[in-house]
Amino acid sequence: MPDRKWRTADFDALCRALLSLETVDEMALFLRDLCTRTEIEGLSSRWQVATLLESGLPYRQVAEQTGASITTVGRVNEWRRFGTGGYRIALDRLDRSGHDAR
Repeated sequence: MPDRKWRTADFDALCRALLSLETVDEMALFLRDLCTRTEIEGLSSRWQVATLLESGLPYRQVAEQTGASITTVGRVNEWRRFGTGGYRIALDRLDRSGHDAR
């Protein structure tokens, strides 16, 4: 059974707030208010790593293109392949909708 200790009532409330936003612009405004620039850059970088790995780029090329460390690339790939499925859901839905994941 997966570890659910991270799944708190406060976290679920945050998820509901995120789901209430209707546009990319609304989400961008909310995330900018919620997160520091460094946190936004980290989240954005990990998402870029996930999309590049999904496209088949090797670790080293992903690291060079994004500036992420090989360790970060490996960690993102591990979660993308064997995590809770969140990366997979987002990547598949963006692919099906025809939106560029990057």
